[in-house]
Amino acid sequence: MATIKEVARMAGVGTGTVSRVVRGTGSVSPDKLERVRQAIDALGYRPSHTARSLLYGRSRMIGVYIPMLAGTFYTAILQIIDTELRAAGLHMMMGFGTNQGQPRLEAVDGVNLLFARGCDGVIVLTSPLQEQDLALFGEQGKRLVALNYALASIPEQCFTVDHVQGGRLAARALLDQGHRQIAVLGGPWAVQDNVDRIEGFMCELEAAGIDTGAMWVSEHDFSSGAGWAGAQELLASGTRFTALFCANDEMALGAISRFYEAGIHVPRDVSVIGYDDAPSAAYAAPPLSSVRIPWREMTASGVAELLNLCDGGRRRVTRRFRASLALRASVAPPGAGVAQAPARRA
Repeated sequence: MATIKEVARMAGVGTGTVSRVVRGTGSVSPDKLERVRQAIDALGYRPSHTARSLLYGRSRMIGVYIPMLAGTFYTAILQIIDTELRAAGLHMMMGFGTNQGQPRLEAVDGVNLLFARGCDGVIVLTSPLQEQDLALFGEQGKRLVALNYALASIPEQCFTVDHVQGGRLAARALLDQGHRQIAVLGGPWAVQDNVDRIEGFMCELEAAGIDTGAMWVSEHDFSSGAGWAGAQELLASGTRFTALFCANDEMALGAISRFYEAGIHVPRDVSVIGYDDAPSAAYAAPPLSSVRIPWREMTASGVAELLNLCDGGRRRVTRRFRASLALRASVAPPGAGVAQAPARRA
């Protein structure tokens, strides 16, 4: 493959002139521009990504780390990131965990790997990273943005909502419909935003006089399969409940599937509310009530801030976001259906 020096030699110009032509910036006379273009065509020159990185001091690649490559939750967020980056002339490089029981170590290794691959900056989604882990990234940590969680030492680089308030919204939605017998399918306790939303949910119930210590609560991962399995455990326990709060929408959809197999109607027999308001929530059967997180606004601002950190730009960044409630058909007042739901054979 031809090099930039060979193009310059054939065109009879310096390498700087060729660089300006390749970049499409700077002043180049019409005569030199034509000679460089002819040389590029004759030699079949294509500037490599590595060459551009060395030439400009930036890879124009942004790394994105997610805890696991599963389900549909991250898809919409990744699409937003990719759209924002492409609009700025950059591209995305992915890293992800394996969900094998060491999420924090995987996150540290994943972020370090993305920086080692030359990424100008890294976006980390819903991560178990802790304050002391930032030191492991050295100066590169100044070009890291966190989505959906916060680290006290880098508040300007974190974009999230008050998940405690989000949990309160979910509880209030059920309480307002008259529910008092409520079960909870929680996500991993190692994930802080899950802990926060469950805390907010329980605090709101306690304020309404509900004994949360007697409630059925379980821990699962955030997948639909975990929601199905959690609902199976709930049914098998014989617990009396009229409503179920799930720590995310995928778990809620899995739980509804298990209820359907057991002949339990949502919301006539059991109300179900999720969290995140993923795109699939509005198209579930029945449409799923959920706590809405402003993912598009959060993500776009996170990307803008990271690009500002990388190139010294002054792109507009919003830092305050609020959760809200999307109340749909999966939540209704306690009905005349089952108050106690034993497991049935599917």
